[in-house]
Amino acid sequence: MGRYIVRRILWGVLLLIIVAALMFLFFRILPTGDPAKLRAGRTASAKLLTEIRHDLGLDKSTLTQFGDFMEGIFFRFELGYSYYSSAPVWELIKDRLPATISLVVGGSILWLVSGVLVGIISAVRRRTFIDRASMGTALVLVSAPEYWLGLIMLFLFAQDIGKFPIFPGAGSYVPISTDPWKWFTSLIMPWMVVAASNAAIYARLMRSSLIDVMGEDYIRTARAKGLRERRVVVRHGVRSAINPIVTIFGLDIGVLLGSAILVETVFNIPGIGRLNYDAITHSDFPIVQGTVLAAALFIVVANIVVDIAYAYLDPRVRYS
Repeated sequence: MGRYIVRRILWGVLLLIIVAALMFLFFRILPTGDPAKLRAGRTASAKLLTEIRHDLGLDKSTLTQFGDFMEGIFFRFELGYSYYSSAPVWELIKDRLPATISLVVGGSILWLVSGVLVGIISAVRRRTFIDRASMGTALVLVSAPEYWLGLIMLFLFAQDIGKFPIFPGAGSYVPISTDPWKWFTSLIMPWMVVAASNAAIYARLMRSSLIDVMGEDYIRTARAKGLRERRVVVRHGVRSAINPIVTIFGLDIGVLLGSAILVETVFNIPGIGRLNYDAITHSDFPIVQGTVLAAALFIVVANIVVDIAYAYLDPRVRYS
């Protein structure tokens, strides 16, 4: 197991190096504009532009810039500086990270619990009204875009503009360190939006996986031994059927940590997704590079955690 984890970490580092190299290449090839003009403004003098290019290292050769870029990321752990605020990109991401983590962790717990429970109930009660109603609802939720669902939630339940003012509206996010209760209430609707489509996918996947597992020989053997049906389903069926859920759960968390743009924009949550959106609209490409690398890091870590979790959830899996 130890060797396997080391190999996976090394492959993850290699993947991050490739992503960083591609990001550097894309922003040098694509017509993104002159970084010096973006920082100094359109009315800057030629002397000021020359000084800014020197400060940014843009007067060096492309190969030297690439070496400095990679050294800054992997040896000094620096992601550059914003064109507009001149603030370190890592500091900007670190300040926004708690809001994104709050959104993702709460939403992921909600969609995992609800999706797995609905999937189990549908599999056990298949072809009943409960099964058809839950799977029909899941199909609707999967088809609903997050931004549309978020706007509908605000229109119906936001305290400022909602028809049924129950929850705080957009822009009401409060850090957990400031007021835990307001933090919780401000994220209820964003959590529900994040969880809606994912829970629907998990419910359908859990249902189909559990139905397949319940037809296996060892399930019939467990029943023949006189075990209670609940224990057969939970201890034997669910443990084997949940492996696909573990796979996509780890990947979904990693992806959402780096790409929660729509939900954070709709609810005006100051997270990484909102930071990336603002950076794109202002052509602040160091921030875009930093958020993309952060997203790649989240996905790599999620993959490693999922692979390790497999060995504990499924006794048939062995790593050497």
